[in-house]
Amino acid sequence: MNRRHFSFAALAVAGTLVCGGAIAQTYPAKAIQMVVPFPPGGGTDILARLVAAKLGEHKQWNVVAENRGGAGGTIGIAAAVRAPADGYHMVMGQKDNLAVGPWLYKNVGYDSVKDLVPVAHVGFTPIVIVTRTDSPYKTLADVVTAAKAKPDTVTYGSPGSGTTIHLAGESFKTAAGMDMRHIPYKGSNAAMMDVLAGNVDLMVSSVPSAMAQIKSGSLRPLAVTSAARSTSLPEVPTVAELGYPGFDVSTWYGLFMPTGTDSAIVTTVNTEVNKILEMPDVRAAIVAQGVEPRTMTPQAFGDVLKADYASSKAVVEAAGLNVE
Repeated sequence: MNRRHFSFAALAVAGTLVCGGAIAQTYPAKAIQMVVPFPPGGGTDILARLVAAKLGEHKQWNVVAENRGGAGGTIGIAAAVRAPADGYHMVMGQKDNLAVGPWLYKNVGYDSVKDLVPVAHVGFTPIVIVTRTDSPYKTLADVVTAAKAKPDTVTYGSPGSGTTIHLAGESFKTAAGMDMRHIPYKGSNAAMMDVLAGNVDLMVSSVPSAMAQIKSGSLRPLAVTSAARSTSLPEVPTVAELGYPGFDVSTWYGLFMPTGTDSAIVTTVNTEVNKILEMPDVRAAIVAQGVEPRTMTPQAFGDVLKADYASSKAVVEAAGLNVE
């Protein structure tokens, strides 16, 4: 490269840095739209609104949450992918609709790795198997015994087909060598209402979605699906502890923006979200919902997505799952 070409290249890089810095200094100049790809009241909605509220309180940012539920969260993700890459559109995604859903649903309309930029990891959570407190199922062993005695009569609800929660339920069926009938709902609240009403025997749920009902005594937790016990439910055993070694299914939550969003904006949002996740009151509020807060750089979060996206394909294929 001759000296003239070098100068042009250096000027281009310098111009990009100055432009990015200017954007970061003036951002945000208007309201930020945050898609929540599930109905109100579920774990994703709770976390999204907590983060949005804290960004408003801490930074005076106007973050507006919009629920776009359906198809295991994939409808909301697809809408976020189509949004302008201007830094004013983001989505609270999770392992369900970014790493698992694309392998379960046909033609979801996006490539999780190519079409979205990881912005900020918010937290991760185990999945919990619950039943109403007056249910005949006192333990997980009771469920297995009943399901083996009368296959396809024990029912379990989930917030939707194609979610990590659905995958956890199906994986447990396989591990236990029994059959339960899956009843998919459009979000956690609808499934919760039917479990509490006795219309469905069990619910497989994120911990945040079930925590309030567990604390109130309306639901009995039978097991969590992660490798280690939940810090929010330390008295609840893991599926692995109850006779299924190696069983480990959990999910995570995080913010994403459409590919093409200015990297300076991504860095700014990541920095501010990480700051609020370290605040004692925010951490306490998130843990109270059953989520383990965890900060990451955008690059590290991207590595998590890529790894889970690749591994989920093998799990889905091994379980023989698909959603029409």
